Amino acid sequence: MTENIRNVIILGSGCSGHTAALYTARANLKPLVLEGHEPGGQLSLTTLVENFPGFPDGIQGPELIENMKKQASRFGAEYRNGHIVSADLSQRPFTLNLGKEPVKTNALIIASGASARWLGLPNEQALIGHGVSSCATCDGFFFSGKEIAVIGGGDTAMEEATFLTRFASKVTIIHRREEFRASKIMLERAQKNPKIEFLMDTVVEDVLDVSKKEVTALKVRNIKTGKAWDFPTSAMFLGIGHEPNAKMFLGQLDADKDGYLVTQQNVLTRIPGVFACGDVMDRRYRQAVTAAGTGCMAAIETEKFLEEKSH
Repeated sequence: MTENIRNVIILGSGCSGHTAALYTARANLKPLVLEGHEPGGQLSLTTLVENFPGFPDGIQGPELIENMKKQASRFGAEYRNGHIVSADLSQRPFTLNLGKEPVKTNALIIASGASARWLGLPNEQALIGHGVSSCATCDGFFFSGKEIAVIGGGDTAMEEATFLTRFASKVTIIHRREEFRASKIMLERAQKNPKIEFLMDTVVEDVLDVSKKEVTALKVRNIKTGKAWDFPTSAMFLGIGHEPNAKMFLGQLDADKDGYLVTQQNVLTRIPGVFACGDVMDRRYRQAVTAAGTGCMAAIETEKFLEEKSH
């Protein structure tokens, strides 16, 4: 592999990575896709997806991802398990370190996504997709007419809670402090919403009930009084943000204060031949369909770049 210089390597196997793989494979660029820490991305943690065009009855998240992979593979995309631990983008071909052996490529598409921040509760992961969610726009509809909880105290939590009032009968924002990190306008908007209540100075210690395969309550504790109780709810939405999977590129590529890669003309980074797409550069929309769209853009730009360089 060290002597084999690839046309293009794609980092990540979510919607953006698979779409980039499909388009570059159809362009006969023989892409190599490194599936990353979380193969399939956040859709692999989602149950029913109802907002991806073309599926009037919805489709399970893992099934949608698997279909994308099969489609790209059919046209010659090569998939490998693993992720890079470091990268040298100072010269082309670019060198990626997989931990065991370096891989070289004439073009690089970064589709490594962003990982939701979780609380690390004992039963949290087991209930993802069954009432535990990090995406209000993805899953809010499933809790129409129900009481739900949002965890956090920043703009993300306020935005998620306000959006969820479209569906829920009541939204309780649970925050571990008295003060909020949210901007004044976002906080005031949430405070004025009659469907939103606040539970302050409170931490969540676990989520119930794994045996029923659904969220029925949260185990919470007031950090000032020490009082602990079960807080009934139908869902727990995490509003504590996402972390872009781009640390290995910081210092080489431009990023904003939270680590999201900064691009020009949608997917171009400041290094020619390096493109970024999906949630690793999109902090605003974070949807499967927008990730797929930017994956398409990155692939088309890659094809043009390699053609200009006569690869």
